[in-house]
Amino acid sequence: MSIWFPGRTTITVPCTVDVEHTHERLHAHVDLDGVLLGPGDEVQVHGAPTHVSFGEHVIRRCTATITRAGWLEATFTKLMGHTELTELYEVGFSDGRAS
Repeated sequence: MSIWFPGRTTITVPCTVDVEHTHERLHAHVDLDGVLLGPGDEVQVHGAPTHVSFGEHVIRRCTATITRAGWLEATFTKLMGHTELTELYEVGFSDGRAS
């Protein structure tokens, strides 16, 4: 996308990766230290666990590379996000009987 949207910048920040694969929970979360993401920003986490066995809960400190979207890309992403969101509003109603 950087060819189409110039003005991108890249920063590297520390982060915490939390992965759990238990009977109660199945999740993977990344908390970036002191960084808020905006529309069009991309995140690549380095050194995160790629496999967690059943019953394990892993919390690991890693680094993440954030590629910030430029003004044009952020605006485009916001616009596309609003148009894609309206597709979720299409709701069908029926009388409950199978056709």
